[in-house]
Amino acid sequence: MPTYSPVTPDGVAEVVTDRLRPLAGRRIVLIDGSDAARPVDLAGRVAERLRTEGRAADVVDLRGWVRPASLRLEYGRTDELSYRTAWFDYDGVAREVVAALHDRGHWLPAIWDAKSDRSARLRAVDAGPDQVLIVAGPMLLGRGLRTDLTVALTMSPAALRRLTPEDDRWTVDALLTHTDRHGEAPDVEVKVDHPDRPALRES
Repeated sequence: MPTYSPVTPDGVAEVVTDRLRPLAGRRIVLIDGSDAARPVDLAGRVAERLRTEGRAADVVDLRGWVRPASLRLEYGRTDELSYRTAWFDYDGVAREVVAALHDRGHWLPAIWDAKSDRSARLRAVDAGPDQVLIVAGPMLLGRGLRTDLTVALTMSPAALRRLTPEDDRWTVDALLTHTDRHGEAPDVEVKVDHPDRPALRES
């Protein structure tokens, strides 16, 4: 059985920042976690720390990379398979964020506005020489994304169901199935059954 050490949310951010400090140049970080695990919050904490140290750092929220409603909802609003395979544009992230940063020196913050169901109409952002992009959202591990550091915010099934809003509880089975199947071990794992009292997995 793995062992975990209690840590604060700020402590988790510091652990991730420590792992990034020796990695010079343009870097991609994945923070994988359900919405209930608050991956975007952690990404923001890490980005803020890096900026205070003088390094360019930005967060790419996977919610800006949803597919159009005609694709997401083709089989209904609560289809588990669609949530795993058609809800988010992981290929777009690979192309317009990861490859764009490494190969072209720029990146696109978002591609689709889910509320208006229209293109986000954002322009690519030029990257600095030491730019860090932190991509945060659900089911990122196991997508073949070229990354420099991966973080998983994990939950027990009971905690995931408890902390997921009732209207979104239909996503829980999809999240658990993806976790069981992706088979990619993160560089850093944090247990967040209680998001305000996380626990860091010891290596």
